[in-house]
Formats: sequence, C-alpha cells, structure tokens
Amino acid sequence: MAEFTVAAGLARGLTQFAVSQGADQETLLARAGITLDVLQDQDSRVPLENYITLMRAAKDLTNDPAFGLHSGQANDFAQISIVGLIMLSAETMLDAFTQLNRFIRLVIEVDCEGDRFKLERDDKVIWLVDLRRNPNDFLELTESAFSRLVAGGRSIGPATLVKEVHVTHAAPPYRAEYDRVFQVPVKFEAERNALALDYAWLTAKVALQPRYAFGILSEHAEKLLKNLEDSKTSRGRVESLLMPLLHTGDVSMDKIAETMAMSRQTLFRKLKDEGTTFEKVLDGLRHRLALHYLNGKKVSISETAYLVGFSEAAAFSRAFKRWTGKSPSEMRKG
Repeated sequence: MAEFTVAAGLARGLTQFAVSQGADQETLLARAGITLDVLQDQDSRVPLENYITLMRAAKDLTNDPAFGLHSGQANDFAQISIVGLIMLSAETMLDAFTQLNRFIRLVIEVDCEGDRFKLERDDKVIWLVDLRRNPNDFLELTESAFSRLVAGGRSIGPATLVKEVHVTHAAPPYRAEYDRVFQVPVKFEAERNALALDYAWLTAKVALQPRYAFGILSEHAEKLLKNLEDSKTSRGRVESLLMPLLHTGDVSMDKIAETMAMSRQTLFRKLKDEGTTFEKVLDGLRHRLALHYLNGKKVSISETAYLVGFSEAAAFSRAFKRWTGKSPSEMRKG
C-alpha cells in the first residue's frame, strides 16, 4: 500500500469538507502527516496510507461515523480532479465511464489488476463493478466513491438511473444514512461492490463542458498519467528526491540511496536495469530545469545556476554549453 498515492486535490477536498463540518485543520493534517503546502498543488501526490489516516481522523474530529458517505456526496468531482472535468466534457454517461477508467489513477491508486471498474450486463440492469482488492480494509473509500458517483450522476441525469447498491462490508450502525444518501435498496455483505444501473444510463447525455475542452483536458491528463507512471521507476523516484535538494548541492548517490532505504549498490543496479546511471539522472534533471528556468525568464542566469546545484556560474555555463551547444546568455537571447 505504501507505493500507492492519491491526488492532492482529493485530499484537499476531504480536508475542506472536514473543516466545514467542525474539524480543526491544523490538528487534522498533523494527525494525517500531511502539510498544507502539499495540498496547494492539486496534481501533486499524497501517499495512500496518509489519505486513509486523513479520512479516519476526519471521522473522529467531526464526530461523524458516516463521514465517508457525506464527503463523497459533498465534493464535486470536477472541483477536486481534472478527471471530473473530463467526464463532464464526455458525450454520454458511457463515455464518461470510459474516461473515468482511463484516468482514475490520477485521482487515487488502489490494489487492482487492470481496470479499476468494469461494466457487466444482465437482462435487467448494467452493473458497474469496483474491482479493487480487499475493499473492506478501507470501506470508507467504497462509501465516498459510490456516493460521489451517485450524486454526480444525479446532477447530470435522472435519479432513477441508479437502481441498487451492493457493498461487501457489513451494515454499519449508521445504516440509515445509506438509505438517505443513495435512495435505493442497499445490499450489505454482497459478493462485490457494485452499482446497478438502468440501461438508459448508457446513452444518457452529459456534455456539460464544450467538446473542444475534452481534447485539451485529455492531453493534459495523459501527461500527468505519464508523470505518475515515471515516478514508479527508480529513475523517477531518484528525480523526485533530487528535485528539492539540487540548490543545496548535497545530491550524493549515497544520500539518495539512504533515503530510498537501500544500499548504493542496489540503487546502482536498479538504475542500470533501467538503462541509466545516477550521474545521468542528475545531469538530465539539471538540464531540464535549467531550460525551464531560462525560458521562463523570471530568474537570472546566476540564480538558475544556483537553483540547479552549481556553486559557480562558470561551471554552470560549461555544463549548459555541453547540453545545448549554446551558452546560457545565448539561449536567453534566442
């Protein structure tokens, strides 16, 4: 579970709702081990374990055992994730579901094989099935995900499209809240977590965002998904650890290996298996960041040298010319 993450936007939405229900923000975030700075960037990542702690701390601090249900119902998906915006620009509910499955990892990563959701049809209804493993270990996610899907669907189409809710966990003491939130029959201790949907759901219209927005949003989401996938590699993890350290100059392989809880030799081997070395990762990161800073034209050349870890401007200039064939001043003029 430690390797799974959630979008900071999801954690921020939960935090804001908890505070609106009486939780003290400082206490809540401290208990979850999350800093307010992390939540400022909607697309940054928070470890899943911290998010689970955040959810349960929110239940405690708001004195609301049904907080999972209520937070999912209250948080507009489009406000907490680009995935919600993409779904609103889809033509139909089926199209929106396809995009949800495509990009759901940008919202939250869970233990499942392949797609997070699948659709199954029988003679009467379509079943939207959640395929994550061991769902009862974090039943609040089932509550928040299903209440968000149902509430979001009702804001778009007829409430009658949802026919039934099945959950694998036992009925909690606040079982009546399930009836109030879902307004359809709920089966507890079911074989799977699933929503029964009317066949009309397949073609129910969405298109609440201009169609051209779909392409723009999808392109950005694809980049975010690639960044997320890259972060799972040893190279990606090294880069993420190097980023906040570059300006300090303390970027030794030994330090990064220690932070990753492995020996220098193990890190060397892992990077070699990915076709690279620590020195190449460090050099490539400095190259990309230097281009970013200079193209942005918000910092000077000497400041750029400092930010990417060079103590002397001359050493930075030599490295930059090796990277690009030009000096930093020539690049900036261009």
